[in-house]
Amino acid sequence: MEAKLHVAVIGYGTAGQAAAVLLARDGHRVEVFERVPEPGPVGAGLLLQPTGLQVLWRMQLLLPALVHGAPIRRLYGEAAAGCAVMDMCYAGLDRRLFGLGMQRGALFSLLANALPDEVQLHRGTGVVRVDHTLGLVHDEHGRIHGTFDLVVAADGSASQLRQQVEATRLDRVYPWGALWCLVPLGDWVWNDELRQRYVAARRMVGLLPVGTRPGNNQPMLSFFWSLPMTEFERWQQRGVPAWLEDVGALWPEAASRMHGITACGQLAQASYRDTTMKRWYRDRLVLMGDAAHSMSPQLGQGVNMALMDALALRDALRMPGNLDSALAHYQAQRQRHVSLYQFLSRWLTPLFQSNLDLVAKVRDVSFLPMGRLPGSRGHMLRVLSGTQQGYTGKLQLDPGFMAALADNP
Repeated sequence: MEAKLHVAVIGYGTAGQAAAVLLARDGHRVEVFERVPEPGPVGAGLLLQPTGLQVLWRMQLLLPALVHGAPIRRLYGEAAAGCAVMDMCYAGLDRRLFGLGMQRGALFSLLANALPDEVQLHRGTGVVRVDHTLGLVHDEHGRIHGTFDLVVAADGSASQLRQQVEATRLDRVYPWGALWCLVPLGDWVWNDELRQRYVAARRMVGLLPVGTRPGNNQPMLSFFWSLPMTEFERWQQRGVPAWLEDVGALWPEAASRMHGITACGQLAQASYRDTTMKRWYRDRLVLMGDAAHSMSPQLGQGVNMALMDALALRDALRMPGNLDSALAHYQAQRQRHVSLYQFLSRWLTPLFQSNLDLVAKVRDVSFLPMGRLPGSRGHMLRVLSGTQQGYTGKLQLDPGFMAALADNP
């Protein structure tokens, strides 16, 4: 599109930040609306897959990400008895590939610092309604902003705006959530691996090296502990000492990292949704990130999908045609990629977070052999890296990006 648009971005998470940066760099006039007075990261750590790293490369942010992140070359999961359940290495797909563990604060700062000065950020302004026909944004204080040529709803998995596009085909909260925190890396042996341990599917604990963040050069680990939503209150009542005994019984090496955790408030409590939309846009309103396709974190793709959404919308708006054709192209392109991951997340989650002990036993005896079969191994690695396109296709990574990975080990 030749015309430059007046764009409202609702939400200042990864999707909203990336969209604001990319659209503003293309000359669009961008305003961002964030409901909290002091925007900041939510959560502890994340794993950027090659697909997400490629978006940062296109944004010229790959090098600063590598400065702070921790390269992850292997994902290893084991049962409580110590037998391997899952063992996947990125090198099995391409020796140049790796994931990047990052603190959410580091990625937030990276994108915030890239935001052009001309972008207006409305802090403490929660948006409750959008007039998708006129491009008017109504906030919680009764004020009306606009008109806007395009409104990007990137207000997360609990989006209040998605229903204004279309009724959801599926929208439910997962019965299992998680506790998250950051702990010092110290002398942790597996500093380039995501390590997980399972008790059937009833308990999952994981540790991911996530590097440093601006202003703090201490390398950290992101700690994850799965927990049914109904047990959050009981967990708080029991207190941290009793819980740490549980951690130590399951994984002594992990418990040794937790000496600085003394209060429940030091751990973030997370819940997750499974949301499927048939249509992602209506008139001037378009959905992005978890607002369009929230899913279980089991495959660790949320932040990567958000970055890819932002880039796809930027590219769609560069194409000849009108706004409707651009948004249709954006939706079609991203749904082709997202749909498989939503499906797999939905069906894999009970294997790792449920009370289905028999299902967990099937997982324990089948995952490792499947990962060693030539055809199945490549498919599993492509799903891991975010490069699976549909059930049979492959998402090709840019040769320039692959060269950049090789040049910055």
